[in-house]
Amino acid sequence: MRQTAISPADDRALAEALQVRGDERAFRELYRRHTPALYQLTLRVLGGSDADAQDVIQETWIRATTKLDGFRWESSLRTWLTGIALNLSREVLRRRARRPTVEWSEVHEPAIAPPRLGDRMDLERAIATLPPGSRTVLVLHDIEGFTHEEIANRLGVSIGTSKSQLFAARRALRVRLTRVEEIPNA
Repeated sequence: MRQTAISPADDRALAEALQVRGDERAFRELYRRHTPALYQLTLRVLGGSDADAQDVIQETWIRATTKLDGFRWESSLRTWLTGIALNLSREVLRRRARRPTVEWSEVHEPAIAPPRLGDRMDLERAIATLPPGSRTVLVLHDIEGFTHEEIANRLGVSIGTSKSQLFAARRALRVRLTRVEEIPNA
């Protein structure tokens, strides 16, 4: 769920201190407030890749601080930061899709181990196995609490596409989270 405990006025005052005076303490406070939620979002959208998520968070803050003067405060700072992080995450997913070959580390060190017979996959691992589009919609809707209209606007898709991606993601999760039945010896 999206958190609303942080006052937009407090964020604005900190952002202005950062922008006008280059106040490092203001930046640290903004970073401390928003990075944990941004990291969890990007980690889930990127399928559990810690290195990619950290890169996205770093680039999110770089872009945010350089474009802060253009932010119009029509939404909360967290929503704006989330949009930046989401766009950067989608760029990472597009680059992954264009890779012509499988890297050595992907073959020998999978980020997500396959489920063992008789075990249940945990939710995070199951989410990470979803296709990027379905995973993004599921994270934004069911975890972050965005509406289908907000998701459609953010991702540039129709509301119907958002709903169908969520339906497909939930259906796939049910399958992945169902206990694997033991196969009798033949």
